[in-house]
Amino acid sequence: MPRAKGGFKTRRRRKKILERAKGYYGAKSRLFRVATETVDKALQYAYRDRRAKKREFRALWITRISAAVRAMDLNYSQFMCGLKKANIVLDRKALADLAYHDPKAFSQIAETVKSQLAA
Repeated sequence: MPRAKGGFKTRRRRKKILERAKGYYGAKSRLFRVATETVDKALQYAYRDRRAKKREFRALWITRISAAVRAMDLNYSQFMCGLKKANIVLDRKALADLAYHDPKAFSQIAETVKSQLAA
């Protein structure tokens, strides 16, 4: 029986890996064995970081809201509690965007929350 020398399927599989490794430094983009390891690791990082990204953005939004609220003599937890009591349904992303881009509108929301907490 003749020896099978990696024909069409093998070439296609290797080409797919080397395509993904384009732009990597040195052997990592040229040699199949090294490229395979690098691409596999990159895919692991991508999978992990798609989840980490959500955590990082939530932390950023909370930090921005907290900083904006402290200027109005409240803290973050009081502000969030007051939002719930005032039935203001804005998520952290929208609140952080308001605090960053439209401080005047955010201060109006904060005043509403303050009045709700005082009552």
